[in-house]
Amino acid sequence: MQTSFIDGDVLYRQHIFEVPLDYSQPDAQTISVFAREVVDLGRQNEELPWLVYFQGGPGFPSPRPDSRSGWLKRALKQYRVLLLDQRGTGNSTVISHQTLAHLSASEQADYLSLFRADNIVRDAETIRVKLGVKQWATLGQSFGGFCSLTYLSFFPQSLSRAYITGGVPSLIRHADEVYQATYQRVQDKNVAFFAQFPSAQAQCQKIADHLLDNDVRLPNGQRFTVEQFQMIGINLGRSSANVPMYYLLEEAFVEANGKETLSYGFLNAMLAEQSYQTNPIYAILHESIYCQHTASNWSAHRVRDSFPQFNYHKGETFYFTGEMVYPWMFEQFKCLQPLQDAANLLAKRTDWNDLYDVKALANNTVPVACAVYAEDMYVEMQYSLETLKEIPNSKAWITNEYEHNGLRADGERILDRLIQLADSVANLP
Repeated sequence: MQTSFIDGDVLYRQHIFEVPLDYSQPDAQTISVFAREVVDLGRQNEELPWLVYFQGGPGFPSPRPDSRSGWLKRALKQYRVLLLDQRGTGNSTVISHQTLAHLSASEQADYLSLFRADNIVRDAETIRVKLGVKQWATLGQSFGGFCSLTYLSFFPQSLSRAYITGGVPSLIRHADEVYQATYQRVQDKNVAFFAQFPSAQAQCQKIADHLLDNDVRLPNGQRFTVEQFQMIGINLGRSSANVPMYYLLEEAFVEANGKETLSYGFLNAMLAEQSYQTNPIYAILHESIYCQHTASNWSAHRVRDSFPQFNYHKGETFYFTGEMVYPWMFEQFKCLQPLQDAANLLAKRTDWNDLYDVKALANNTVPVACAVYAEDMYVEMQYSLETLKEIPNSKAWITNEYEHNGLRADGERILDRLIQLADSVANLP
């Protein structure tokens, strides 16, 4: 593969770095981490400051931009950008049911435990040194913001700025507290959706009842269940999602052989919604992003018992769920089944390292600028503000103009606002 290419007035340059799998054993096994450098073609030879981007998830690769637009357009005005495929994703040494098939469950669990934010940040720090960059800025979206605070905790001297969008985590709260708040936000989004589309409630009940009464298969042969259908509610936390969801529901049924059944188009769309199949880190390590010396013990599954309305029964109101991971996913999802035993081991694990250094953050000197979304379904606003109170030189732009995916929806404006905020913290004109 070529190492660089030009598209319009932007230069893209590919990098592959060898890094330790386990930083406690730096001379043992290594993995590859891929990153794409993006720079204004006319400024490629200038000594521009760097901005490294941390993608949300966990478990998803960095964006594959095909135009100079959104937040990247604003960033390229002053930065050389590095789009990092976090370890285990994209073109980095990838994690999937295929690549882990040769390992036992305990080996899978031990291997996967090395793919959290602490090691993602260590990879970034290794790359910074290899590139000869003295300091760089970070832009973290969602889970990428969690990574930014980990970076600020352990390598603050390496950062010039930290920009965070929809991703300021609690530093101390247990996963159970996170999901207690999250379920309430998901319920609020359900109420808003069904208020906008009252007829969708009956349609959802019809789909759910059909799934309870019939053995319905997705295109990959996997049985499609009510619980899986509920999970498309993850979209309710994104801007402009309600109308497309309604259209999808509206076209769910087709008449075949004289009776109604779920259409292939609908079922194919449902399979496409299951990104956990292709990005298993998103499922298997999701709850661990809240764990420091504690086990999650399938937190979202346990907390759901406090919200019985999410357990559908015929004749009752239907509710979608949100960004939650459940143990039954590793029984039902075809590509997660080979990882079920490893997932259970990780859910019980208590020896997770610290992801944040509260004392270091309390002495922070790096300008931190955050977009905190008032109606965020994924990251609880009150917990974000609670955290920022403990981090000096941080400023929050609290807004209800955007949902959790604001950076994708209006990235140029949002990043520009955060750059101005950070400059104000640094007392720059």
